[in-house]
Amino acid sequence: MEFDSVETHIESLGEAKIDSPFMKNDHGRKNSIFIEDDMRVLIHVNEKHITRMIDQGKKPPAFEIAGPRKKIFFDPSKLRCALVTCGGLCPGLNDIIRSVVLELYHRYGVKQIYGMKYGLQGFIPEYGHDVIELDPESVVRILERGGSILGSSRGPQDIEAIVDSLERMNIGIVFMIGGDGTLMAATRITEAIRKRKLKISVIGIPKTIDNDVYLVARSFGFDTAVEISTQAIRGAHNEAEGYPKGIGLIKLMGRHSGFLAATAALAQQDVNFVLIPEVDFDLDGENGLLACLEKRLQNRMHAVILVAEGAGQKFFGDEKTEHDPSGNVKLKDIGIYIKEKIVDYFKAKNIPISLKYIDPSYMIRSLPANSNDHVFCSFLGRDAVHAGMAGKTNMLVGHWNNHFVHVPMEASAGKRKQVSPHGKLWVSVLEATGQSSLKNKANHETQEEG
Repeated sequence: MEFDSVETHIESLGEAKIDSPFMKNDHGRKNSIFIEDDMRVLIHVNEKHITRMIDQGKKPPAFEIAGPRKKIFFDPSKLRCALVTCGGLCPGLNDIIRSVVLELYHRYGVKQIYGMKYGLQGFIPEYGHDVIELDPESVVRILERGGSILGSSRGPQDIEAIVDSLERMNIGIVFMIGGDGTLMAATRITEAIRKRKLKISVIGIPKTIDNDVYLVARSFGFDTAVEISTQAIRGAHNEAEGYPKGIGLIKLMGRHSGFLAATAALAQQDVNFVLIPEVDFDLDGENGLLACLEKRLQNRMHAVILVAEGAGQKFFGDEKTEHDPSGNVKLKDIGIYIKEKIVDYFKAKNIPISLKYIDPSYMIRSLPANSNDHVFCSFLGRDAVHAGMAGKTNMLVGHWNNHFVHVPMEASAGKRKQVSPHGKLWVSVLEATGQSSLKNKANHETQEEG
């Protein structure tokens, strides 16, 4: 099984010897709030698989449960913490910042909290970005704002220079909020810290609208993105229905994983075709998208198409590959490409159509989180603080099997979660849309044989 060999051990800076401030005031709960390191959540939940592992003498892999510990590593009165947000914007970034600051300040009594401006650039002196002092007053109303009050940036930075900055500032815990590139950077920062034998905790809080972080069931901002995407689908459907042979074409985020497109299609079941990176499709031929779209228009007079940004990149095979500042391959614009192909196809057949193209991606990224993500981010931020205060490091706080857990950075960074073409999510999309394979027979057989 995929997760049988997952390393779940969480690195620590040393023995936690200081009584948690919660011990003095646990609101009469008699220490019921505290989590022990041996309290764990199984990665697998299939009974047959767990039984088989035990029968084979193997210990089923499990994650530490997140939460406050009785003993902490850092002295709150002397501790300095730093927060940084990296990569693309995402609903919930300000929620995470607020949750971390309030937990540090009010619950642990940490008063020296710093926000680094514009991502990892904030650690590099040459950029000249200011450091923001964070306290409850500075974060009190930021939930109403989208984006990040700290700003963000992309691109690699000098790891040694970052650690130099952490050392100069006497930072004890750095909270890094970002996607896969940020988590990869966090592992390198941790390694540099370890080589210098510094006592600095690095805690990751995974962020991606694509919901593709490996070993994380749900990432913050995803729920908000699905909700806003359904509004785009409703608009596209209304536009399509309003005209004879009306077509609504929507492009959503999803570089390598189609979770957002697939989930939004199920949340607002007005979509007829869903195109995601994990499932190949043809445009031309009797079973390709264009022919199936023509049949749909003949039968129902309207259609809605939902495409993830990373779908159909094979159609740009001869074009030059470019990279963004973070080293990611710049995807070609599949939305515009499909729009042009649809227009050309029906023009050649002298069939009039009314096509409306919608790309809500940047609007989604910069909006405030919805209520569900508010709550989710609150849990994530607090549990990140608990982990850091206990001296844990080189880890991220994730959500798995309905629990918040500690995941080793190396177990997740550099890997990607994707939609299974045979899993429940995609099968449900096919059932809801009535979509065929969109593959011509010869190509389909070759793919299955491969």
